[in-house]
Amino acid sequence: MLAGLDLQKLYKKLLSGGRVERIESKSQPKGLSAKTVRNINQVISSAMDFAIDQKLIATNPTDGCALPKLEHREMKTLPAEQLASFLHEAKESGVFEMYYIELATGLRRGELLGLKWEDVDLERGTIQVRRQIARIDGEVAEAPLKTKNSYRSVSIGADAVEILKEQKEKTNSEYVFPSPTGGPISPDSVLHMLHRVLKRAGLPQIRFHDMRHTFATVALQNGVDIKTVSGMLGHYSAGFTLDTYAHVTTQAQRQAADTMANILSGAVGN
Repeated sequence: MLAGLDLQKLYKKLLSGGRVERIESKSQPKGLSAKTVRNINQVISSAMDFAIDQKLIATNPTDGCALPKLEHREMKTLPAEQLASFLHEAKESGVFEMYYIELATGLRRGELLGLKWEDVDLERGTIQVRRQIARIDGEVAEAPLKTKNSYRSVSIGADAVEILKEQKEKTNSEYVFPSPTGGPISPDSVLHMLHRVLKRAGLPQIRFHDMRHTFATVALQNGVDIKTVSGMLGHYSAGFTLDTYAHVTTQAQRQAADTMANILSGAVGN
């Protein structure tokens, strides 16, 4: 019979050494993140609840388990004034197209790497997000998307369309951004590539996910509504997007309040 103590031992082991060994992540911690362990606990808990409903067990062993606290990672973005330097260095490093499309769409890393030419409509300027690339049992492979909301259509501008046309002429693969062998790129390799570009450009190090934050922040700061940004990001609700980027929307609200104050004071003055 599975007991809460067994689960506690499992979670402790996963936190200290649960990550699959692979060459690209030799320098990374060997343990899984607190978030991943908590997600695993949620899956086990759901399975145990089902077992209770089926009268297979009397209690849920996950009840009362001490879960690791979530690590709060500060959101970082590339400020608008740094984007030119970043994209210039990306072009010099031969990875301009991939990072431009990331900044233009805010796709998750795996979603970007999973794009195939069949997903791209250059005439209409749209991208269909249908799969992601992930590590599965140590191998780089296609996988389903994170949630049902992740399956979505994303519009791209005229510049992005032209950049993708140039990219298509340079590639001989079903993937938009293939590895040198024509298959999907390892997610770890893309992160290392990003860090090299940032270092060469003299910019602070950020996570790949912060490129997604940069897209959302710049879009919101320039007047794109929260529901549209939420849909492009593939979030399950606009409320989640609003909570995530509350600092951006709060700033926009202040600007709106100042604008209205100026208009009203002018009206009163007249």
